[in-house]
Amino acid sequence: MYKKVSTDLNFVEREKAVQQFWKDEKIFEKTEEKKGPSFVFYDGPPTANGKPHIGHVLTRVIKDMIPRYRTMKGYFVPRKAGWDTHGLPVELEVEKELGLDGKEQIEEYGLEPFIDMCKESVWKYKGMWEDFSGTVGFWADMDNPYVTYHNSFIESEWWALKQIYDKGLMYKGFKIVPYCPRCGTPLSSHEVAQGYKDIKERSAVVRFKLKDEDAYFLAWTTTPWTLPSNVALCVNPDDEYAKVKAADGYTYYMATALLDTVLGKLADEEKGIKAYEVLETYKGKDLEYKEYIPLYDCEIPVVEKQHKKGFYVMCDSYVTMSDGTGIVHCAPAFGEDDARVCGRYDMPFIQFVDTKGDMTAETPFAGLFVKKADPEVLKDLDKRGLLFDAPKFEHSYPHCWRCDTPLIYYARESWYIKMTAVKDDLIRNNNTINWIPESIGKGRFGDWLENVQDWAISRNRYWGTPLNVWECEDCGHRHAIGSIEELKSMSDNCPEDIELHRPYIDAVTIKCPHCGKTMKRVPEVIDCWFDSGSMPFAQHHYPFENQELFKAQFPADFISEAVDQTRGWFYSLLAVSTLIFDKAPFKNVIVLGHVQDENGQKMSKSKGNAVDPFDALQTYGADAIRWYFYTNSAPWLPNRFYGKAVTEGQRKFMGTLWNTYAFFVLYANIDNFDPNNYKLDYDKLSVMDKWLLSKLNSMVGEVDANLNDYKIPEAAKALQDFVDEMSNWYVRRGRERYWAPGMEPDKVAAYMTLYTALVTIAKAAAPMVPFLAEEIYQNLVRSIDKTAPESIHLCDFPAVEDKWIDKELESKMDEIIRIVELGRAARNGANRKNRQPLAEMYVKADKDLDGFYMDIIREELNIKEVIFTKEVEGFVSYNFKPQLKTVGPKYGKQLGKIREALANLDGRAAKAILDSEGKLSFDFGEGPVELTADDLLIETTQREGFYTVSDRDITVAIDTVLTPALIEEGFMREIISKVQTMRKEAGFEVTDHIRITMEGSEKVTAVAEARKAEITGATLAESLTVGTPVGYTKEWDLNGEKATLGVEKLEK
Repeated sequence: MYKKVSTDLNFVEREKAVQQFWKDEKIFEKTEEKKGPSFVFYDGPPTANGKPHIGHVLTRVIKDMIPRYRTMKGYFVPRKAGWDTHGLPVELEVEKELGLDGKEQIEEYGLEPFIDMCKESVWKYKGMWEDFSGTVGFWADMDNPYVTYHNSFIESEWWALKQIYDKGLMYKGFKIVPYCPRCGTPLSSHEVAQGYKDIKERSAVVRFKLKDEDAYFLAWTTTPWTLPSNVALCVNPDDEYAKVKAADGYTYYMATALLDTVLGKLADEEKGIKAYEVLETYKGKDLEYKEYIPLYDCEIPVVEKQHKKGFYVMCDSYVTMSDGTGIVHCAPAFGEDDARVCGRYDMPFIQFVDTKGDMTAETPFAGLFVKKADPEVLKDLDKRGLLFDAPKFEHSYPHCWRCDTPLIYYARESWYIKMTAVKDDLIRNNNTINWIPESIGKGRFGDWLENVQDWAISRNRYWGTPLNVWECEDCGHRHAIGSIEELKSMSDNCPEDIELHRPYIDAVTIKCPHCGKTMKRVPEVIDCWFDSGSMPFAQHHYPFENQELFKAQFPADFISEAVDQTRGWFYSLLAVSTLIFDKAPFKNVIVLGHVQDENGQKMSKSKGNAVDPFDALQTYGADAIRWYFYTNSAPWLPNRFYGKAVTEGQRKFMGTLWNTYAFFVLYANIDNFDPNNYKLDYDKLSVMDKWLLSKLNSMVGEVDANLNDYKIPEAAKALQDFVDEMSNWYVRRGRERYWAPGMEPDKVAAYMTLYTALVTIAKAAAPMVPFLAEEIYQNLVRSIDKTAPESIHLCDFPAVEDKWIDKELESKMDEIIRIVELGRAARNGANRKNRQPLAEMYVKADKDLDGFYMDIIREELNIKEVIFTKEVEGFVSYNFKPQLKTVGPKYGKQLGKIREALANLDGRAAKAILDSEGKLSFDFGEGPVELTADDLLIETTQREGFYTVSDRDITVAIDTVLTPALIEEGFMREIISKVQTMRKEAGFEVTDHIRITMEGSEKVTAVAEARKAEITGATLAESLTVGTPVGYTKEWDLNGEKATLGVEKLEK
């Protein structure tokens, strides 16, 4: 009837077969045909020119699971895959492949062949991504994906950019921007946030010679390479500054608050030399316009050409007293605050760094990259007596997230979207989103929005969506094009099949509507984050087509990506959606933590701790890894990924469920059991059956509610707890029911209950472990009912049968399980194994339990009699001693009296007082003494012949005395256990009858003879003979007695 089930836990090959089944039968495609209300999921597009890593397994299993669940809940869940195809990572890959280095060489090679190579390169690992997704079980429509380089996608972006431009929210500005000299392009603020590194560098405390005085301003900078471009110094107008005579012979001006920090090292206490002597003090405002001599002569002609005055002191409150000297050197070409303050004072502008990040020919450091120029600048200043100090410091410095080059802050023209103008809208829309966890939406992301900056949207590169602004060469008029149709209507030379990429679009000109002259497109492309932020509408080519489809699928109900997308995709989605539609683009978002190694370290190839996702999937299987990521921690916390943890999770849940399923199939095949021939009659079920069905439906309700609220670990825990109780309580306790002859009503009830539980748990777990669930469903359901849905993923999520939920029954059984667990703990403490029968156990608990439950306790703990009592204090007592590390400091002089008093206490009475009042009180005539549990060392003493264990409101005490009759029964149970073990080891089927032979000590053989009927009955043995063992033989230690057993299979 059912396919035989192997009990090995190697799921990899089974998963491959399931994956092939899904592919052959187009199961995913059939889920997309489901009718129902929409639940919209947006997939954050990966780039196909990079390989998947282990972190992508985490994102994919979360992004797959929620849509699977919603599909089973009756929703239509569109899952359109997408590819992020533009941007510098692609250009860098192509540069590397072609052996090019930088923009000049790209242009020499030729823009058209370079762009063609980019277009080809983006698909380098497409097949690998598709294989990876299939192996993980990630379902998405990869046959009809959106691709960000397609004309249809770009045209939709142009439409959006035109809306932004026409609203006056796009402008071209001269700003200090984070700039990558290697890539030759500025970065947006959210890109900068992805590339900080902690580095150690030297700063500079520099002497600036006053123009008309034999004194120096001491100014501090962390970027010595900017000093040749210095035009001013800045002080805080409200802070105090001092003119001092220093021990090194110089006269300095600097902040009073920092004198000791900066000059203190000049003091010589042994010689009585002070570091400095204060000559005068001033407010910072008093120093305004004081002039100094430029550090470098190369600055002077540049300033003279601009007919502006420079090299004097400015005032601004951004100067702080937290570090440095309280005087800041200003180079407006390389700092936002510098540019702002210098602009206010109409200072000259010097930029002695080129677009490659190299010092220009005017300086003594021509051709050096700025960071390599730092030490040379320090040497030069030191040689000229202008370097006071060059202290080392450690700080977090931004690097390009694409090529790892240190960024510089650099003045240049760029196109911006005025996000500051829509800040309130961004915050309002963000407040409508359900962030999981809330702390990221309100904290990290919310703070980001509170300090939002204008979006540097343009890039001086090649492979990207071209900025859709045309500029008149004559009158300077600008126009934003919003569609291909508009472009053709304004142009005389636009090809019919125009491709919206450079260099093709660069050749298209339009006629200026103002002066009639030629307008050319500006040369920039846009930030590829605008591509990904536009995917909600651009994937549908909205508004040019699919208008109703877009409206039905916007906003998304659910998205999920890693935490680094807080300032990446999450932000670009919200930014674009707010600018165009003034609403949030998604309703719910699960933010995922990063995957780390076993020691909590970031994974990287250079460290040698990176895990290859394909190796991991081949080793452990997809379901095991999926389950690990669902259960290991809250999704937003870092996940430590290592094999031992994955296999442990697999064993506890998947292994337990699989073995329970295998148990059912084994006996159902023996009995030819077909559930279609029977009915589950609830009223005729045993208490254990009703308990399992109650727990089953409680679990379904809990899993459903948790998945509905995106509480993933909580849903997984409910599944795991149920599987554990089903296997280790229900099945283990009821195995004999499946061994009974015939098909009596109780046996049918056992089969029907377990079958119902297995099919239901498979459906409830299907979104999380889709391969395992499918395997179980195909064998248990489809093999006997061809009219059932073709796949478990085409089934409805289980509905809760409220009438089967009995919370009182569950509570009683929970109490029983707790009592049994405590009983086992008592057996372990008393060194009494479970196969050794005991005479009696006393139980103190809040609930009195009737006969059925008493039978369970007796059977589980192998105890002859269980007695419920209100008093178990007689079985245990307590000795008290003072905890010296706490009592000593508080009551040192009374310590001896405290020790004596505690030794003389009635232990049980004192423990009762401590439990009820939280303290023990004494008075020895020297003031009250109060001792809490933290002040006491409490030793438990057992009554002779008993062993007691307590947990909160339950106490159990087992009688540990063994009578001859109990010892004999213990030997009998040991023999049965060993014979059953040998049956398995010998490869016998559970239905095989056997013959037992044995020899051993007189004590063991006597028990075997006396208890022969019970031993043979429990082991399907036709005979038990004391003599030379034959067949499969093995020597055993039975409670200290030696015995050798033999088992032989009898021919049928």
